[in-house]
Amino acid sequence: MKKFLRLISPKRAVKDFADQWRQPTPHRWPIVGVALAATFALFSLFIPDDQRIAPRPPELIYISTWSDDRTEAEIIASNCANQRLKDEIEDRLAQRAELRRDIYKALGRATFVDVDEIEQQIAADNEARRAAAEAEREASGFTEEIVGLSFEEYCARAER
Repeated sequence: MKKFLRLISPKRAVKDFADQWRQPTPHRWPIVGVALAATFALFSLFIPDDQRIAPRPPELIYISTWSDDRTEAEIIASNCANQRLKDEIEDRLAQRAELRRDIYKALGRATFVDVDEIEQQIAADNEARRAAAEAEREASGFTEEIVGLSFEEYCARAER
């Protein structure tokens, strides 16, 4: 590789170009024109397009599903209604989960699986998870006093 790089010399390249240019060739100028056109075309591909001004910012359209003149009481009432609906859905899901557990217990007993031991293991795992979550909550400084109002107290504000 070193030998190859030693053969390359800018001085020799300029001298070779000058020798070729001095030779009387009938197609000298068309070749120069094609070379310049190819060079210009390549450079025009690499040079980015110029922008004279910054593009206009997009026009934003805000879609609101609530009226703009809602009062705080209406907002709180809406939040409370949604929370009650969420609680009802969670209760139904909990009932379904309990029914599903009862079905699996019956299936486990029918197939001679020790369901009570599995329940104890699950209860221990859940208790460990709850304890870890409580420890993490206490470490983060999250307490009921910081949160402030309970759900009932918050919803009572809408009735004032």
